[in-house]
Amino acid sequence: MTSADIIIIGGGIAGMSAAYFLAQKGKKVIVLEREDQPGYHCTGRSAALYSETYGPKIIRKMSTASRSFFLTPPEGFTDHPILTPRGMLIMAMPGEETQLDELLTEGRANGADVQALTPDQIGELIPIIDTRQFIGGALEPAAMDIDVHALHWGFIRQFKKMNGTIVTRAHVAKMEKTGDNWVVTTHRNDQFTAPVVVNAAGAWVDEVACAANVAPLGITPKRRTAVMVDLPAGINAEKWPMTATIEEGLYFKPDAGRLLVSPADATPTTPQDIQPEELDVAITIDRLMTMTNLNVGRPGESWAGLRSFFADGDPVSGFDTNKKGFYWLAGQGGYGIQTAPAMGEFAACMICGEDIPERMKQLGITQDALSPARPGLAAQTTEPAS
Repeated sequence: MTSADIIIIGGGIAGMSAAYFLAQKGKKVIVLEREDQPGYHCTGRSAALYSETYGPKIIRKMSTASRSFFLTPPEGFTDHPILTPRGMLIMAMPGEETQLDELLTEGRANGADVQALTPDQIGELIPIIDTRQFIGGALEPAAMDIDVHALHWGFIRQFKKMNGTIVTRAHVAKMEKTGDNWVVTTHRNDQFTAPVVVNAAGAWVDEVACAANVAPLGITPKRRTAVMVDLPAGINAEKWPMTATIEEGLYFKPDAGRLLVSPADATPTTPQDIQPEELDVAITIDRLMTMTNLNVGRPGESWAGLRSFFADGDPVSGFDTNKKGFYWLAGQGGYGIQTAPAMGEFAACMICGEDIPERMKQLGITQDALSPARPGLAAQTTEPAS
Protein backbone atom coordinates (compact mmCIF):
# COMPACT_ATOMS: atom_id res chain seq x y z
CA MET A 1 0.00 0.00 0.00
CA THR A 2 1.35 3.42 -1.04
CA SER A 3 0.76 6.29 1.35
CA ALA A 4 0.56 10.03 0.74
CA ASP A 5 -0.82 13.21 2.29
CA ILE A 6 -3.40 13.62 -0.47
CA ILE A 7 -4.79 11.41 -3.23
CA ILE A 8 -6.28 13.19 -6.26
CA ILE A 9 -8.60 11.20 -8.49
CA GLY A 10 -8.45 12.60 -12.01
CA GLY A 11 -5.49 13.93 -13.98
CA GLY A 12 -7.31 16.54 -16.05
CA ILE A 13 -6.75 20.26 -15.68
CA ALA A 14 -8.69 20.44 -12.39
CA GLY A 15 -6.78 17.63 -10.70
CA MET A 16 -3.36 18.63 -12.01
CA SER A 17 -3.69 22.32 -11.12
CA ALA A 18 -4.63 21.37 -7.56
CA ALA A 19 -1.81 18.82 -7.43
CA TYR A 20 0.69 21.48 -8.51
CA PHE A 21 -0.32 23.98 -5.82
CA LEU A 22 -0.50 21.29 -3.12
CA ALA A 23 2.98 20.07 -4.02
CA GLN A 24 4.19 23.67 -3.76
CA LYS A 25 2.96 23.61 -0.16
CA GLY A 26 5.14 20.58 0.54
CA LYS A 27 2.39 17.96 0.42
CA LYS A 28 3.04 14.43 -0.82
CA VAL A 29 0.43 13.97 -3.55
CA ILE A 30 -0.55 10.98 -5.70
CA VAL A 31 -2.75 11.52 -8.76
CA LEU A 32 -4.76 8.53 -10.00
CA GLU A 33 -5.81 8.75 -13.66
CA ARG A 34 -8.13 6.14 -15.18
CA GLU A 35 -6.94 6.64 -18.79
CA ASP A 36 -3.58 5.93 -20.45
CA GLN A 37 -2.67 9.61 -20.20
CA PRO A 38 -3.92 12.61 -18.22
CA GLY A 39 -6.44 14.92 -19.87
CA TYR A 40 -7.83 12.46 -22.39
CA HIS A 41 -11.46 13.60 -22.12
CA CYS A 42 -12.53 17.22 -21.52
CA THR A 43 -9.10 18.83 -21.06
CA GLY A 44 -7.64 17.35 -24.23
CA ARG A 45 -10.64 18.35 -26.38
CA SER A 46 -11.00 21.97 -25.35
CA ALA A 47 -10.65 24.92 -27.72
CA ALA A 48 -9.94 27.18 -24.77
CA LEU A 49 -10.06 30.95 -24.61
CA TYR A 50 -9.12 33.20 -21.71
CA SER A 51 -11.89 35.73 -21.19
CA GLU A 52 -12.93 37.71 -18.14
CA THR A 53 -16.43 38.37 -19.52
CA TYR A 54 -17.54 34.86 -20.53
CA GLY A 55 -19.36 32.39 -18.31
CA PRO A 56 -21.26 32.51 -14.97
CA LYS A 57 -20.32 35.14 -12.40
CA ILE A 58 -18.09 32.90 -10.23
CA ILE A 59 -16.33 31.69 -13.38
CA ARG A 60 -15.63 35.26 -14.47
CA LYS A 61 -14.19 36.02 -11.02
CA MET A 62 -12.00 32.91 -11.08
CA SER A 63 -10.83 33.83 -14.58
CA THR A 64 -9.77 37.28 -13.41
CA ALA A 65 -8.02 35.70 -10.43
CA SER A 66 -6.07 33.49 -12.87
CA ARG A 67 -4.86 36.37 -15.03
CA SER A 68 -1.48 36.94 -13.37
CA PHE A 69 -0.54 33.24 -13.57
CA PHE A 70 -1.30 33.12 -17.29
CA LEU A 71 0.59 36.31 -18.07
CA THR A 72 3.63 35.56 -15.89
CA PRO A 73 3.80 31.81 -15.22
CA PRO A 74 6.48 30.55 -12.84
CA GLU A 75 9.98 30.29 -14.26
CA GLY A 76 10.43 27.05 -16.19
CA PHE A 77 6.70 26.34 -16.31
CA THR A 78 6.59 26.46 -20.12
CA ASP A 79 8.95 27.27 -22.98
CA HIS A 80 6.55 29.67 -24.70
CA PRO A 81 3.61 31.92 -23.75
CA ILE A 82 0.44 30.21 -22.54
CA LEU A 83 -1.69 33.02 -23.97
CA THR A 84 -1.69 34.47 -27.49
CA PRO A 85 -3.80 37.41 -28.73
CA ARG A 86 -7.32 36.62 -29.94
CA GLY A 87 -10.05 38.86 -28.55
CA MET A 88 -13.63 37.96 -27.65
CA LEU A 89 -16.83 39.38 -29.15
CA ILE A 90 -20.20 38.67 -27.56
CA MET A 91 -23.21 39.74 -29.63
CA ALA A 92 -26.72 40.52 -28.39
CA MET A 93 -30.04 40.25 -30.21
CA PRO A 94 -33.16 42.41 -29.65
CA GLY A 95 -34.50 41.79 -26.14
CA GLU A 96 -31.03 41.12 -24.72
CA GLU A 97 -30.14 44.73 -23.94
CA THR A 98 -30.11 44.16 -20.18
CA GLN A 99 -27.74 41.18 -20.41
CA LEU A 100 -25.40 43.17 -22.63
CA ASP A 101 -25.39 46.15 -20.26
CA GLU A 102 -24.67 43.86 -17.29
CA LEU A 103 -21.81 42.18 -19.13
CA LEU A 104 -20.21 45.53 -20.01
CA THR A 105 -20.68 46.96 -16.50
CA GLU A 106 -19.35 43.94 -14.60
CA GLY A 107 -16.40 43.43 -16.93
CA ARG A 108 -15.28 47.01 -16.47
CA ALA A 109 -15.81 46.81 -12.69
CA ASN A 110 -13.43 43.84 -12.59
CA GLY A 111 -10.80 45.79 -14.51
CA ALA A 112 -11.31 44.19 -17.94
CA ASP A 113 -11.11 46.27 -21.11
CA VAL A 114 -14.61 45.76 -22.52
CA GLN A 115 -15.82 47.90 -25.41
CA ALA A 116 -19.40 48.38 -26.59
CA LEU A 117 -19.82 47.86 -30.34
CA THR A 118 -22.66 48.89 -32.63
CA PRO A 119 -23.96 46.48 -35.29
CA ASP A 120 -22.03 48.42 -37.95
CA GLN A 121 -18.81 48.11 -35.95
CA ILE A 122 -19.44 44.37 -35.60
CA GLY A 123 -19.77 44.13 -39.38
CA GLU A 124 -16.49 45.99 -39.89
CA LEU A 125 -14.71 43.63 -37.52
CA ILE A 126 -16.24 40.39 -38.87
CA PRO A 127 -17.63 40.91 -42.39
CA ILE A 128 -19.51 37.59 -42.55
CA ILE A 129 -21.94 38.54 -39.73
CA ASP A 130 -25.54 39.39 -40.66
CA THR A 131 -25.63 42.53 -38.52
CA ARG A 132 -29.38 43.02 -39.02
CA GLN A 133 -29.94 40.36 -36.35
CA PHE A 134 -28.03 42.12 -33.57
CA ILE A 135 -28.44 45.27 -31.48
CA GLY A 136 -24.79 45.45 -30.48
CA GLY A 137 -21.98 43.63 -28.81
CA ALA A 138 -19.19 43.64 -26.24
CA LEU A 139 -15.61 43.33 -27.43
CA GLU A 140 -12.91 42.21 -25.03
CA PRO A 141 -9.70 42.88 -27.01
CA ALA A 142 -7.47 41.36 -24.33
CA ALA A 143 -9.10 37.91 -24.45
CA MET A 144 -6.51 35.31 -25.41
CA ASP A 145 -6.24 31.85 -26.90
CA ILE A 146 -4.94 29.39 -24.30
CA ASP A 147 -2.36 26.76 -25.21
CA VAL A 148 -4.11 23.95 -23.35
CA HIS A 149 -1.28 21.48 -23.82
CA ALA A 150 1.33 23.93 -22.51
CA LEU A 151 -0.79 24.73 -19.46
CA HIS A 152 -1.77 21.16 -18.59
CA TRP A 153 1.68 19.70 -19.12
CA GLY A 154 3.28 22.64 -17.37
CA PHE A 155 1.36 21.62 -14.25
CA ILE A 156 2.30 17.98 -14.81
CA ARG A 157 6.02 18.61 -15.35
CA GLN A 158 6.34 20.94 -12.37
CA PHE A 159 4.33 18.56 -10.19
CA LYS A 160 6.70 15.71 -11.07
CA LYS A 161 9.72 17.94 -10.36
CA MET A 162 8.32 18.42 -6.86
CA ASN A 163 8.28 14.63 -6.44
CA GLY A 164 4.59 14.26 -7.22
CA THR A 165 3.36 10.88 -8.47
CA ILE A 166 0.93 10.20 -11.33
CA VAL A 167 -0.45 6.69 -11.77
CA THR A 168 -2.21 6.06 -15.09
CA ARG A 169 -4.65 3.26 -15.95
CA ALA A 170 -5.77 3.50 -12.32
CA HIS A 171 -9.53 3.09 -12.42
CA VAL A 172 -10.87 3.46 -8.86
CA ALA A 173 -12.86 0.38 -7.86
CA LYS A 174 -13.38 0.96 -4.14
CA MET A 175 -12.74 3.53 -1.42
CA GLU A 176 -12.99 2.94 2.30
CA LYS A 177 -12.41 5.09 5.37
CA THR A 178 -10.13 3.31 7.84
CA GLY A 179 -9.53 5.39 10.94
CA ASP A 180 -8.34 8.81 9.80
CA ASN A 181 -7.27 7.59 6.36
CA TRP A 182 -8.92 6.75 3.09
CA VAL A 183 -7.88 3.54 1.34
CA VAL A 184 -8.34 3.68 -2.43
CA THR A 185 -8.26 0.41 -4.35
CA THR A 186 -7.93 0.39 -8.15
CA HIS A 187 -9.30 -2.21 -10.56
CA ARG A 188 -5.82 -3.81 -10.56
CA ASN A 189 -5.99 -4.13 -6.76
CA ASP A 190 -3.29 -1.52 -6.21
CA GLN A 191 -3.95 0.33 -2.95
CA PHE A 192 -3.21 3.91 -1.93
CA THR A 193 -3.90 5.61 1.38
CA ALA A 194 -4.12 9.22 2.55
CA PRO A 195 -6.17 11.29 5.01
CA VAL A 196 -7.54 13.42 2.15
CA VAL A 197 -9.02 12.35 -1.18
CA VAL A 198 -9.76 14.97 -3.86
CA ASN A 199 -12.52 13.98 -6.26
CA ALA A 200 -11.51 15.70 -9.52
CA ALA A 201 -12.82 12.99 -11.84
CA GLY A 202 -14.82 15.26 -14.13
CA ALA A 203 -17.89 13.54 -15.55
CA TRP A 204 -17.20 10.57 -13.26
CA VAL A 205 -17.22 12.45 -9.92
CA ASP A 206 -20.56 11.04 -8.78
CA GLU A 207 -19.41 7.52 -9.60
CA VAL A 208 -16.28 8.11 -7.54
CA ALA A 209 -18.39 9.47 -4.69
CA CYS A 210 -20.59 6.38 -4.71
CA ALA A 211 -17.49 4.17 -4.62
CA ALA A 212 -16.59 6.00 -1.40
CA ASN A 213 -20.16 5.75 -0.03
CA VAL A 214 -20.43 9.55 -0.28
CA ALA A 215 -23.71 11.11 -1.37
CA PRO A 216 -23.46 12.26 -5.02
CA LEU A 217 -24.06 15.92 -5.85
CA GLY A 218 -26.02 15.31 -9.02
CA ILE A 219 -23.46 16.21 -11.68
CA THR A 220 -24.65 15.99 -15.29
CA PRO A 221 -22.14 15.35 -18.10
CA LYS A 222 -23.20 17.20 -21.25
CA ARG A 223 -22.03 16.73 -24.81
CA ARG A 224 -20.33 19.67 -26.55
CA THR A 225 -19.83 19.53 -30.32
CA ALA A 226 -17.20 21.25 -32.48
CA VAL A 227 -17.00 21.37 -36.27
CA MET A 228 -14.34 22.72 -38.63
CA VAL A 229 -15.62 24.86 -41.52
CA ASP A 230 -13.72 26.12 -44.56
CA LEU A 231 -13.94 29.80 -45.44
CA PRO A 232 -14.47 31.11 -48.97
CA ALA A 233 -11.39 32.13 -50.94
CA GLY A 234 -10.25 35.65 -50.19
CA ILE A 235 -11.52 35.76 -46.60
CA ASN A 236 -8.75 36.06 -44.04
CA ALA A 237 -10.08 35.40 -40.54
CA GLU A 238 -6.69 35.28 -38.81
CA LYS A 239 -7.32 38.42 -36.73
CA TRP A 240 -10.98 37.84 -35.97
CA PRO A 241 -11.89 37.49 -32.30
CA MET A 242 -13.69 34.49 -30.94
CA THR A 243 -17.34 35.32 -31.51
CA ALA A 244 -20.36 34.17 -29.52
CA THR A 245 -24.01 35.00 -29.04
CA ILE A 246 -24.84 36.24 -25.56
CA GLU A 247 -27.24 33.35 -24.88
CA GLU A 248 -24.47 30.94 -25.95
CA GLY A 249 -26.32 29.41 -28.89
CA LEU A 250 -23.25 29.51 -31.14
CA TYR A 251 -19.60 30.45 -31.07
CA PHE A 252 -16.75 30.33 -33.55
CA LYS A 253 -13.07 31.22 -33.70
CA PRO A 254 -10.38 31.18 -36.40
CA ASP A 255 -8.23 28.08 -36.47
CA ALA A 256 -5.44 27.61 -39.03
CA GLY A 257 -7.27 29.44 -41.83
CA ARG A 258 -10.65 27.88 -41.06
CA LEU A 259 -13.37 28.35 -38.46
CA LEU A 260 -13.87 26.15 -35.41
CA VAL A 261 -17.60 26.32 -34.79
CA SER A 262 -19.77 25.03 -31.95
CA PRO A 263 -23.49 25.30 -31.19
CA ALA A 264 -22.49 25.47 -27.52
CA ASP A 265 -24.67 22.39 -27.07
CA ALA A 266 -25.07 20.89 -23.65
CA THR A 267 -26.90 17.61 -24.22
CA PRO A 268 -27.17 15.49 -21.05
CA THR A 269 -25.41 12.15 -21.42
CA THR A 270 -23.54 9.55 -19.39
CA PRO A 271 -19.80 9.56 -18.57
CA GLN A 272 -18.14 8.05 -21.65
CA ASP A 273 -15.66 8.56 -24.48
CA ILE A 274 -18.11 10.87 -26.24
CA GLN A 275 -18.46 11.17 -30.03
CA PRO A 276 -20.28 13.82 -32.13
CA GLU A 277 -23.84 13.23 -33.33
CA GLU A 278 -24.82 13.94 -36.96
CA LEU A 279 -27.80 16.03 -35.84
CA ASP A 280 -25.58 18.28 -33.70
CA VAL A 281 -23.23 18.83 -36.62
CA ALA A 282 -26.20 19.78 -38.81
CA ILE A 283 -27.51 22.18 -36.15
CA THR A 284 -24.08 23.79 -35.92
CA ILE A 285 -23.95 24.49 -39.63
CA ASP A 286 -27.55 25.73 -39.74
CA ARG A 287 -26.94 28.22 -36.94
CA LEU A 288 -23.73 29.43 -38.53
CA MET A 289 -25.40 30.04 -41.88
CA THR A 290 -28.36 31.77 -40.19
CA MET A 291 -26.09 34.16 -38.29
CA THR A 292 -23.73 34.87 -41.19
CA ASN A 293 -23.66 35.12 -44.99
CA LEU A 294 -21.69 31.87 -45.29
CA ASN A 295 -22.96 28.98 -47.39
CA VAL A 296 -21.41 25.79 -46.03
CA GLY A 297 -21.56 22.93 -48.50
CA ARG A 298 -19.68 20.24 -46.61
CA PRO A 299 -18.43 20.59 -43.04
CA GLY A 300 -14.97 19.42 -42.11
CA GLU A 301 -13.94 17.15 -39.26
CA SER A 302 -15.98 17.18 -36.07
CA TRP A 303 -15.53 15.98 -32.51
CA ALA A 304 -17.23 16.15 -29.12
CA GLY A 305 -16.23 16.55 -25.52
CA LEU A 306 -17.90 16.40 -22.12
CA ARG A 307 -18.76 19.49 -20.11
CA SER A 308 -20.06 18.64 -16.66
CA PHE A 309 -22.49 20.78 -14.67
CA PHE A 310 -24.16 20.84 -11.27
CA ALA A 311 -27.77 21.93 -10.90
CA ASP A 312 -27.02 25.64 -10.40
CA GLY A 313 -24.35 25.77 -13.13
CA ASP A 314 -21.47 26.70 -10.80
CA PRO A 315 -18.43 24.59 -9.89
CA VAL A 316 -17.76 22.97 -6.53
CA SER A 317 -14.57 23.17 -4.51
CA GLY A 318 -14.86 22.13 -0.91
CA PHE A 319 -14.90 19.33 1.64
CA ASP A 320 -17.95 17.11 1.84
CA THR A 321 -19.90 17.99 4.98
CA ASN A 322 -20.66 14.37 5.89
CA LYS A 323 -17.44 12.52 5.01
CA LYS A 324 -14.27 13.84 6.59
CA GLY A 325 -11.35 14.19 4.22
CA PHE A 326 -13.40 13.88 1.01
CA TYR A 327 -12.90 16.99 -1.16
CA TRP A 328 -15.04 17.85 -4.20
CA LEU A 329 -13.38 19.64 -7.15
CA ALA A 330 -15.66 19.48 -10.16
CA GLY A 331 -18.41 21.02 -12.30
CA GLN A 332 -16.39 23.67 -14.13
CA GLY A 333 -18.81 23.29 -17.05
CA GLY A 334 -16.35 23.92 -19.86
CA TYR A 335 -14.52 26.78 -18.15
CA GLY A 336 -11.95 24.62 -16.38
CA ILE A 337 -9.00 25.70 -18.52
CA GLN A 338 -9.41 29.44 -18.10
CA THR A 339 -9.97 29.15 -14.34
CA ALA A 340 -7.42 26.41 -13.61
CA PRO A 341 -4.73 28.48 -11.84
CA ALA A 342 -7.19 30.12 -9.44
CA MET A 343 -9.29 27.00 -8.91
CA GLY A 344 -6.18 24.93 -8.21
CA GLU A 345 -4.79 27.48 -5.76
CA PHE A 346 -8.16 27.91 -4.06
CA ALA A 347 -8.50 24.14 -3.58
CA ALA A 348 -4.96 23.84 -2.22
CA CYS A 349 -5.67 26.58 0.35
CA MET A 350 -8.93 24.93 1.44
CA ILE A 351 -7.35 21.49 1.74
CA CYS A 352 -4.44 22.83 3.77
CA GLY A 353 -6.70 24.89 6.03
CA GLU A 354 -5.26 28.20 4.83
CA ASP A 355 -6.88 31.50 3.94
CA ILE A 356 -7.40 32.21 0.26
CA PRO A 357 -5.20 34.88 -1.43
CA GLU A 358 -6.16 38.52 -0.96
CA ARG A 359 -6.76 39.04 -4.69
CA MET A 360 -9.52 36.42 -4.57
CA LYS A 361 -11.14 38.10 -1.57
CA GLN A 362 -11.11 41.44 -3.35
CA LEU A 363 -12.97 39.86 -6.27
CA GLY A 364 -15.66 38.55 -3.93
CA ILE A 365 -14.68 34.88 -4.20
CA THR A 366 -15.92 33.04 -1.13
CA GLN A 367 -15.87 29.52 0.24
CA ASP A 368 -19.68 29.56 0.39
CA ALA A 369 -19.99 30.25 -3.35
CA LEU A 370 -18.12 27.03 -4.18
CA SER A 371 -19.33 24.89 -1.27
CA PRO A 372 -20.79 21.44 -1.93
CA ALA A 373 -23.34 22.30 0.79
CA ARG A 374 -24.71 25.44 -0.87
CA PRO A 375 -28.52 25.61 -1.26
CA GLY A 376 -28.48 25.15 -5.03
CA LEU A 377 -27.01 21.68 -4.60
CA ALA A 378 -28.57 20.50 -1.35
CA ALA A 379 -31.83 19.41 -2.97
CA GLN A 380 -29.92 17.31 -5.49
CA THR A 381 -28.06 15.09 -3.06
CA THR A 382 -29.19 11.64 -2.05
CA GLU A 383 -27.43 9.18 0.18
CA PRO A 384 -25.94 6.24 -1.74
CA ALA A 385 -27.06 2.74 -1.03
CA SER A 386 -25.13 1.06 1.76
